[in-house]
Amino acid sequence: MRIAIVTETWPPEINGVALTVQALARGLADLGHTVELVRPYQDGHETDAEHGGHPQLVLRGAALPRYPQLRFGLPARQRLLRHWRAQRPDALYIATEGPLGLSALGAARRLGIPACTGFHTRFDEFARHYGLGWLAPVAFAYLRRFHNRALATLVPTTELADFLGAHGFRSVHLLRRGVDTGLFHPARRDQALRAEWGLAPDDCAVIHVGRLAAEKNLELAARAFHAIRARLPRARFVVVGDGPARPELAARHPEIVFAGVRRGEDLARHYASGDLFLFPSLTETFGNVTLEALASGVPVVAWDYGAAREHIRGAAAGAAVPRGDEEAFIAAAVALAGRLHDAGVEAPMLRAAARAAVDASSLASVAAHFADLLGDLSLRSAA
Repeated sequence: MRIAIVTETWPPEINGVALTVQALARGLADLGHTVELVRPYQDGHETDAEHGGHPQLVLRGAALPRYPQLRFGLPARQRLLRHWRAQRPDALYIATEGPLGLSALGAARRLGIPACTGFHTRFDEFARHYGLGWLAPVAFAYLRRFHNRALATLVPTTELADFLGAHGFRSVHLLRRGVDTGLFHPARRDQALRAEWGLAPDDCAVIHVGRLAAEKNLELAARAFHAIRARLPRARFVVVGDGPARPELAARHPEIVFAGVRRGEDLARHYASGDLFLFPSLTETFGNVTLEALASGVPVVAWDYGAAREHIRGAAAGAAVPRGDEEAFIAAAVALAGRLHDAGVEAPMLRAAARAAVDASSLASVAAHFADLLGDLSLRSAA
């Protein structure tokens, strides 16, 4: 098939949507499909007519207010109509709900191209974290109207599928997420890196990876670390990533080791060199970093939804805490850090259980399922 993917974020931007869409595009190409990218221009990152080996249509964009390192696409319906009339895709996947995504939906409906959407981001929840709670119901209503214009909406968990179905979203389909278990692996643990963090081999490295933004709830992670350090004074808290919340977080918590943005094998080395991953965000649709930490052999403490609900079973691979119970989150973090630090076989057992929790979550199987879904949409549309 020839598949067009419309996304308003793409690497080198670092966020869950960009990396998920990149993995889907790569997986489809590995299966022999032609993938065309439709995305906004990225300042300083345009080098040729192709990006990541995919043909692409690059359109106008603008920086997000208060988040200039991310961009969104501007309306482009007429440009897309002309482009797809000349080179029609068999199916369309729209990963983001901004102006470019809305233009793509309108053009697809006009041309009769089967289109599905991906529900990657709870923008209604984001509004609450930026002091715009009154906008949350408006944002959710927009998301519902947007996704219901497509033939299908793809979501990563049964929990989210049930939630959206109960709130008026039609034709919701499950497309589970995968993780690169070759890249993210316990064998990348690096004692030299841990020494740079000020840790001896048996000391505890608490780690967090992600965008540093208000909606990530990082103050709770810091509180949990302080409770851990009260029991394990030599523990360190390592934060990988960057974002608008970093200056305030650094000012309030000078004890945090800020490792900055990391990519590829360097990122995988940082994951595997940690001992306990804290993920306190309440605004995720999934949480890819949870899978990456587990694949690296690092137990996770997270809320009981999204990736944690799908992959953390019992207490072996970490703790899935009742959503919003901050004291339970902190208690789980302290208990798990203690188990990892205690002498004996428990720490290796916990790391092995974390890895085993994602052994079956290959990117290739996700890409094959994605291709099947798109093929079914194309056949239904033709019929």
